[in-house]
Amino acid sequence: MRLDGAIDQGTHFAQYAALRGLFGLFHLFGVNQNMRTAAAVGSAYYRFGARHRRRAIGHISRSFPNLAAPEVESIAQRSVQSLLQMFMVESVAIPRLLTPSAWPHYVGTGSVQAPLKLLLEDRPILMVTGHCGNWELLGFVLALLKFRISALARPLDNPWLDRWIRSVREARGLEILTKWGATAEVQRLIEQRGRVGFIADQNAGDDGLFVPFFGRLASSYKSIGLLAMRYEAPIIAGCARRIGDRFQYELESGDIILPEEWRDQPDPLFYITARFNRAIETMIRRAPEQYLWVHRRWKSRPPHERAGKPMPDRLRAKLRELPWMTDEEMDRLASPIEPVNSPR
Repeated sequence: MRLDGAIDQGTHFAQYAALRGLFGLFHLFGVNQNMRTAAAVGSAYYRFGARHRRRAIGHISRSFPNLAAPEVESIAQRSVQSLLQMFMVESVAIPRLLTPSAWPHYVGTGSVQAPLKLLLEDRPILMVTGHCGNWELLGFVLALLKFRISALARPLDNPWLDRWIRSVREARGLEILTKWGATAEVQRLIEQRGRVGFIADQNAGDDGLFVPFFGRLASSYKSIGLLAMRYEAPIIAGCARRIGDRFQYELESGDIILPEEWRDQPDPLFYITARFNRAIETMIRRAPEQYLWVHRRWKSRPPHERAGKPMPDRLRAKLRELPWMTDEEMDRLASPIEPVNSPR
């Protein structure tokens, strides 16, 4: 048992050392040159990574049913390029280039004045984003602006890599909470009028709350809505959108959901969860090539689909009560699109 542990530690350190060395060599070049190189690596990975390519194409074609096949494939390839740019370049360049004096050269904030004004208030705030644009940069910049931000993040299996990535994330004051056992800490922060950030487009499993997302029901965690309701906390949905293939970004707001907007809803939890998912979808539609389409967002299916039954009347009524719901959207949601055991 001890020998296995020693082997694991040795393997983890070797992985960490190799990655740090590779990144050190890579970042001898200019950041925008590195962005182009990472895009080229992403293109190669897209061509040879058949499983992820098929998954991305399937998700995009079902989310944008009116797009022609060449457009779908273009978005899928650029999505993989975006992921490699984030991993290979931005993860290392962010703490080096986004300094208190230099960050305005790289990041625009013109479209987020209302969220920034809300963040100045002395009240708890929940912040949500998705796997769109650069979700790491968003929290980093807000911390750089001296907003006290705490973000939930899943720890990496490799402890050496986990410590390194965590130090990068926390370089300008962002506090990282690991998902495991963070509930009490999140509640404490909110009670102290803190701001807590979530990547809110994670699949929540069979027991999640199923709400619309790109014309399909998607499983979402209930915790964000429950925290908002318990503490009367506004929810800000935002993202950091990359501009072209350069190290250049624009902070964007998808929605601000205030307590007075859900208090009188027939099912406040369903409304809140559906609305912030809609906000994330809106942000993705502005730059679909920057979304993580290989992410298994629709892996879990609602109970009626798993049982091969039509949508229950109760769920149908809840969906109809959403102010933005349309007949076309209802038709898409009521039609199962993929088999229960689909790899997507």
